[in-house]
Amino acid sequence: MRFDKKIIFSTQKYTYLQEAILKGGDYDRGEVEVKEFPDGERYQRVISEVNERDIVLVGGTVSDADTLELFDLACTLVHLGAQSLLLIIPYFGYSTMERAVQRGEVVTAKTRAFLLSSIPDTHFGNTVILLDLHTEGLPYYFEGKTKAIHLYAKPVIIEACHEIAGTDFILASTDAGRAKWVESLANDMGIQGAFVFKRRIDAENTQIVSISCDVTDKYVIIYDDMIRTGGSLVNAAKAYKEAGAAKIAAITTHGLFSKGGLEKIKASGLFECVVSTDSHPNVFLYKDNFLKIKTIARVLLEEIEKH
Repeated sequence: MRFDKKIIFSTQKYTYLQEAILKGGDYDRGEVEVKEFPDGERYQRVISEVNERDIVLVGGTVSDADTLELFDLACTLVHLGAQSLLLIIPYFGYSTMERAVQRGEVVTAKTRAFLLSSIPDTHFGNTVILLDLHTEGLPYYFEGKTKAIHLYAKPVIIEACHEIAGTDFILASTDAGRAKWVESLANDMGIQGAFVFKRRIDAENTQIVSISCDVTDKYVIIYDDMIRTGGSLVNAAKAYKEAGAAKIAAITTHGLFSKGGLEKIKASGLFECVVSTDSHPNVFLYKDNFLKIKTIARVLLEEIEKH
């Protein structure tokens, strides 16, 4: 039997994106039975017929356990006869250790890319889709025949900016390191971009010394690809506020909000709201209107249609 429709699978934490993709396109649902043994070992069984089918598997490296769940499921789908594999990783973690600074350091981003590159090849090859990476060079860590594509959530970010502030605002970054990406977004919207200059005081602290443009009486939207604890974001917001910004909001692609990050941002009293995409499942832990969630499903759907 031959099937023309792609079949969409996901790991457990990304079933919400599986549902959104199925709702937005004409695809079949991939069914997987999952349970846990008393010792914590995971049981997975692919129920859907996948032989000679084009497979889309959505899953993020939220934790090492989630990465292995993704790897195990992908390997099994290939062994069961998948003719192609499109692996969508909305959030590729390990960006803290994306390069070695001292001799002997483990570059986890690279070793995880090696792991996912070792998924057996399908007849038509394996493709990995990565979204708004913190480091541009990560796709080059994938090896062999695995093709890695860096996908951008620009349409979602731009739409969120206009929903917050219309067309009269300044798009800002938390530091000069993200200035190039923010400048690209600002140029696409025909608005001005801004960033702050920092001076490192010690290993854990930085001091903001200047801002690249005048933000007096302006609505400033700070974009950061990833928000973890929110410390850098709050510090940048303080600088923009002290420089005369009338209102401040924040937009991120990957909302991790570790260690009470969202609570810290809200408690600062500097922000009108925070907007995050649903690339990371942590955004659903909060039931607060202060956090607004934008789905990346349509960006993923457009990419799925290309393969």
